[in-house]
Amino acid sequence: MNEVNSVRELQIVEAVPGTSLGQDAWRRLKRNRLAYACLWALGGILLLCSGGALLSWAGILPDPNATHLDRILAAPGDGYLLGSDALGRDVFARILFGGLVSIAVGVVATLVSVIIGVTYGAVAGYVGGRCDAVMMRFVDILYAMPFVILVIVLMSLFGMNLFWLFIAIGAVEWLTMARIVRGQVMSLKKQEFIEAARSLGLGHGSILFRHLIPNCLGPVIVYTTLTVPSVMRLEAVLSFLGMGVQPPNSSWGTLIKEGADRMTTSAGLLLFPAAAFALTLFCLNFLGDGLRDALDPKGSKD
Repeated sequence: MNEVNSVRELQIVEAVPGTSLGQDAWRRLKRNRLAYACLWALGGILLLCSGGALLSWAGILPDPNATHLDRILAAPGDGYLLGSDALGRDVFARILFGGLVSIAVGVVATLVSVIIGVTYGAVAGYVGGRCDAVMMRFVDILYAMPFVILVIVLMSLFGMNLFWLFIAIGAVEWLTMARIVRGQVMSLKKQEFIEAARSLGLGHGSILFRHLIPNCLGPVIVYTTLTVPSVMRLEAVLSFLGMGVQPPNSSWGTLIKEGADRMTTSAGLLLFPAAAFALTLFCLNFLGDGLRDALDPKGSKD
């Protein structure tokens, strides 16, 4: 009789749906109010910059590169939302277009650095031995070189345009990513699931790209969000030095440089792009911290 009652109780109990690691991470990220707010703020900034660029191309907003010599250094609200610069160009339209360029440089150059760093670090950590030692000494040599000088040399050799700017910045930002992935792979390649993959006859390439690298995505995602602001700062430095985005195109770095040259007569030319740049960097850094906490395996027991 007791066995019959137990069976009936088991039939009444409904199955509790499970959650994936991604769902758990998303739930923890939403509980981090600052990081979640920064995620929405970044989405708003990207939408505003993209929409502003599209409206400028459609002729609804002023062309960010169109000069109006009769409206030089107009005050905010005097026909322009944030005023005009020394050539009569709309500062608001240039901030939106420059933001799109700066974000594109940050994202694309970061993707280049992620591809190089993940592949390089995974191979070094998986092969090990002398090959790993030689590969990581090469990384140490590159670490000893000043990044800005190396990027300037690359830009001087291959030309100053957006494509080579993506490649040049991505080519010097992959070193830390390679070290992170190498450490993760060295700890994972001794796990039981890798031994099981070898026992099934899987090749080195399959083990590396189908089993090891996917299990390193947590730290990679976190560091990627922290690399984007670093890349954007480097682009701003290069643009400030005249080695980044070339006129008449604009980025937040070029706008800050133009504003710094006239900050005594028109402070808004410096403050407005600097505020947009600082807000974006703060949001990216806080989002990176939130993702680090959300993807922490130790928090999966919450």
